Amino acid sequence: MSSQTSNSVQSPSAPSLESKCTRRSFLEVGSLGALAGGLGTAGLNTAAAASPTSLNGRPPRAGILIFNVGGPSHVDTFDVKPEAPVEIRGPFRPIATRAPGVQISELFPRHAEIADKFALVRSCFHTGPAVHDAGWQLMQTGRFFTAGLETPHVGAVANSLLRQPSDLPYHVVLPDLMGRGGGNLAQAQSAGFLGETCRPFTQRDAGLESASDSVRRAFDIASEPISVRDRYGRHPFGRSCLLARRLVEHGVGFVTINTFQTVFSGISWDTHGRSPFSNFSDLQHRIAPMYDSAYTALIEDLDQRGLLPTTLVCNLCEFGRTPRINPHGGRDHWPQCYTVYFAGGGVRGGQVIGRSDSIGGSPEECPVDPPSIAATIFHGLGLDTRGSLVDPEGRRHPMVDNATPIPGLFG
Repeated sequence: MSSQTSNSVQSPSAPSLESKCTRRSFLEVGSLGALAGGLGTAGLNTAAAASPTSLNGRPPRAGILIFNVGGPSHVDTFDVKPEAPVEIRGPFRPIATRAPGVQISELFPRHAEIADKFALVRSCFHTGPAVHDAGWQLMQTGRFFTAGLETPHVGAVANSLLRQPSDLPYHVVLPDLMGRGGGNLAQAQSAGFLGETCRPFTQRDAGLESASDSVRRAFDIASEPISVRDRYGRHPFGRSCLLARRLVEHGVGFVTINTFQTVFSGISWDTHGRSPFSNFSDLQHRIAPMYDSAYTALIEDLDQRGLLPTTLVCNLCEFGRTPRINPHGGRDHWPQCYTVYFAGGGVRGGQVIGRSDSIGGSPEECPVDPPSIAATIFHGLGLDTRGSLVDPEGRRHPMVDNATPIPGLFG
């Protein structure tokens, strides 16, 4: 899915990125210490002039992208197949949810309680290689990188078009950037050809001791009640979800959360069933409880604070897992079909979009590809997906390749 470099027309209603990002390194601007000084560069001010009006210092719309590194088994999570043979349906039972007629895996009881707030898309697929980093590129940018050209992460595009003068960065990645994925490919969490001034902020950049009071407050999860921190969970993913809520609340426009940072040397959604990868026991006793508690705490918190209607929360992954359980008692990579889901930001919750076949092997209804995912995120942030991006050589590329937002997702 390479970008188109000819016959692309700049949408008159979407600001061009040509004047929004310079080639000057973000490191010259500095980290939180410099952010406390105001980030008042010409590039930022130009971007802000094209932005919608903020609401009480916050962007009018925000985004949180939870990326499930490793690729969850859709059949064992959110697209259960109880009527399939045991070697397909696996060891976990379906449970009913608050959304009428919608079942998910028993591994996610708290998800079941708030299923009226999110929408499942069970017909996602891509045609790229079945390797992690290829899927990371496709699902976080809408494209597979070709000819040495890295398409920017969706958060970097939003950063370029929607960023406003603030002590806080616009796009933050938690708890840190992804590590390697095994294919020796770029992991797609950079600003790509937009340049270093549009790259995401990470906590490794932080200089909180010299930051402004507003920045320190935003990052200070220790100020949260113990009961709240316990509800999210005392683990990196739980802390990241809690911090994401705080950052959005204080004015950060886009937060990317990696559930895990690598598929090597530790648990992840990469449940091949053999060492050094995860297995069904890891999924049942470690991964699912952690994920279930933190995600639902985030959604409930955003909802109670009135932030959910203006915050799009996306749960994505690089692929699903094989319908048939492998000889090691796990599942392998499967980009042919998988499930993603969305909440907030105008999404109509309590519904299922698309359908996979009887074994979860391929989409049967409403197939959704990575460009459609990117278009959905841009739409949820209020961006015109007909706009174009400009690379360092001055060539224009469509924001998305021949795609529109997922039909029926938004209310």
